[in-house]
Amino acid sequence: MFYPCASFHLAVLFTTNQKRMRKAGETFNFELIFMAAMSRNRRYWLSQLCGWGLFALINIFFAYSFDKMGSTEEQQKFYFRLLIFTSIGFLFTHLMRYIIIGFDLLQKRLEYQLIIFILVTLVFAFGASVVETLLLTQFDLLSKNEKGVQSNFFLLVMYETVPMFILYFIWNLIYFMYHFITKSQKQQLDTLKLEALVKELELKTIKAHINPHFIFNSLNGIRALIDEDPNRARNAITELSNILRSSMQTDKLESVSLEKELNIVKDYLALENMRFEDRLRVEYEIDEDTLDQPVPPMMLQTLVENAIKHGISKQITGGKIRIVSDFKDSYHELAVQNTGKLVNGTAKGDGFGLPSTLNRLSLLYGEKARFSLKQLTTEIVEARVMLPVQMTI
Repeated sequence: MFYPCASFHLAVLFTTNQKRMRKAGETFNFELIFMAAMSRNRRYWLSQLCGWGLFALINIFFAYSFDKMGSTEEQQKFYFRLLIFTSIGFLFTHLMRYIIIGFDLLQKRLEYQLIIFILVTLVFAFGASVVETLLLTQFDLLSKNEKGVQSNFFLLVMYETVPMFILYFIWNLIYFMYHFITKSQKQQLDTLKLEALVKELELKTIKAHINPHFIFNSLNGIRALIDEDPNRARNAITELSNILRSSMQTDKLESVSLEKELNIVKDYLALENMRFEDRLRVEYEIDEDTLDQPVPPMMLQTLVENAIKHGISKQITGGKIRIVSDFKDSYHELAVQNTGKLVNGTAKGDGFGLPSTLNRLSLLYGEKARFSLKQLTTEIVEARVMLPVQMTI
C-alpha cells in the first residue's frame, strides 16, 4: 500500500493542460503557436515526471521510516511494486487527460463536468486496479493480505481500486480546479478588455458627434451673416477656423487643461457675439488655480453652446452667460449659467449637448463625477459639473 494523498497533492499541483488550438477564422503566426504548444508539452511532461518521481520518493521515505525494507527480498518486492504502481499511474493519468481533452469536457457545463469527473475517476481507478492486480499476480508480488483474497479476483481488484480512486480523485480534482480557475481568470480578463474597448468606442462615437454638431450650428450662424454683413461673415469664418484648429488638436485626448478649453470657449463666444451683438453678454468667474485641472475636451464648449441654443436665442432681448470655475470640497466645480427657463424642470428640446455630456462623464469618471441642471433663479438656468480634483505637478 502506498501513500497517494499527501504526495500526489503536491505532485499534480503543477500539471498543466495543452489546450486545443481553435481555428475560428483568425490568422495566427504558426511559428509562435508551434513554440507555445511545445512549451506547454514540455511543462506537462516535466510536471508528470516530477510529480510521479516525488510520489515515489515519498513512499520510499515512509517505507524506510516504518521499517518495511528489512531483507533484500522485501526491498526488491517493494521497488518492483512501486515501479508497477507509478508506471500505471503515469500512463492512466495521461490517458485521463487525453480523454478530457478529446471530449472537450472542460468546455461543458459545470454540473456536467462534476458528473464526468466522478465517472472518469471511478472508471480509470478500476481499470488501473485490474492491470495492477494482473501484474502483481503474474510476478508473485501480492502482499499477505492480498494473497488472502487471491481466489476472488473481483474482490482483489476492488481492494486495489480504493487507493487508486483516492489518488486519481486528487489528480482530477486539482486538474479540474486548475483549469476552472484559469478559465475564470481568462473570462474576467476578456470581459475587462471588452469593457475597455466598448468604452473607447463609445467615447470615439461621442467625439464624432460633438464636432459635426458644433460645426453645423456655427455654419448656420455664419450663413445668417453673409448677406447682412460680408466682412463680419469673413471674420466669423476666421474665428471658426481657429476653433476647429483647437478642437482638432485635442480630439485624440481624453482630457485637456481647463485653460485650453476656455480658449476654445472664448473663440466660440466671440463667433456667437457677431451674431447676437448686444443681446449676448458674457461673464467669467475663474479661479486661476483651476486652470491646470483636466477636463473632457469640448465639454465646456458643449454646455455653453447648449446655453445659447436653448437659453439666449429664445430671449427677445438676449441674455447673459456666466462661466464659473472653482474648487468645492474635493471637486472641481464648473458651472455655466444663462438667462432662460426650464420647461417642466428639464431642458427644452432633444439636442445632443446634454446627453453627450452625461455619457462622457459616466464613461470617463463613473460615479466620481456629478452633473446637474436646474433653475437657479426665476430667470437663470445653471448647468453644473463636479469633477474629482486631480493633483497637478
